[in-house]
Amino acid sequence: MHVFAVTPIHVPPEELARRQARYDALSPAGVHVRLRDVGPDAPRALDTEQQVRDSEGLVAAALEQAPDEADALMPDCVLDPGVAALAERLDRPVFGLLRTSLTWSALAGRRVGAVTRNEAIAAELLRQVHGYGLAAGFTGVETLDLDVDAIHQADRWAASLQAVVGRMGRAGAGDLVNGCSAVDLPAEAAGWPVRVVDPTALTLRLVAAGEVR
Repeated sequence: MHVFAVTPIHVPPEELARRQARYDALSPAGVHVRLRDVGPDAPRALDTEQQVRDSEGLVAAALEQAPDEADALMPDCVLDPGVAALAERLDRPVFGLLRTSLTWSALAGRRVGAVTRNEAIAAELLRQVHGYGLAAGFTGVETLDLDVDAIHQADRWAASLQAVVGRMGRAGAGDLVNGCSAVDLPAEAAGWPVRVVDPTALTLRLVAAGEVR
């Protein structure tokens, strides 16, 4: 399966290459993700509600222009920009990292929370949770208060993430969605008291297994 993905922010060539390499490493046999930068008119970070809205429109427009050889579409963003609207009117599957991750936790009978980089992203993630009708099993969002550079600085992200894992566990979360599509989890996360979900890795595994349509 060939999946066409679009970044939620405009990124430099080296960051686009890093994200593409991450997809290449995570994609199971039979799945190939082609990642495209959303373009120079997009925000460079999602730090405000307006930037989130601008990103949503640009990502949706870029996904609608996907090449014919793409079997499926996917935003490179845990906020699922454009997913609900596009899935209703396009004849190709549109995969949402957040929707897939939350649904999988619900099917497994686990309550789930999330962490995000900042408050603007947290607010949009919570809006999507309610839009998907999955709020009943959702324990809340914690923010890490990190700048956009932390996305490619895995050690900084992991240190902030570890600091909130205990609180999320006490809030009742069995799963915790790592609220960024492009961040690698540290190996020691496997031993943390809450199961931290890499939404990109999980979605790609489910796509490969035929669990997601």
